[in-house]
Amino acid sequence: MEELLEVLNDIKDDVDYETCTTLIDDEIYDSFDILQLISSLNDTFDISIPASEIIPDNFNSAESLWKMVQRLQEE
Repeated sequence: MEELLEVLNDIKDDVDYETCTTLIDDEIYDSFDILQLISSLNDTFDISIPASEIIPDNFNSAESLWKMVQRLQEE
């Protein structure tokens, strides 16, 4: 999870990722941020995020992102 927080802070460092659960819903992340995040997650965690996983539920919080990363690493 620490690595994920580093990735998130590299993209936007003014967000409290411990409590924020509306990264997408409140438009904290724009489309460019999401593309950058997907690329960083793929590289950092050696995963490939399929289009079917790119939904707000998976990207609204650090916790939901972490769950998605862990699930994709197991596949």
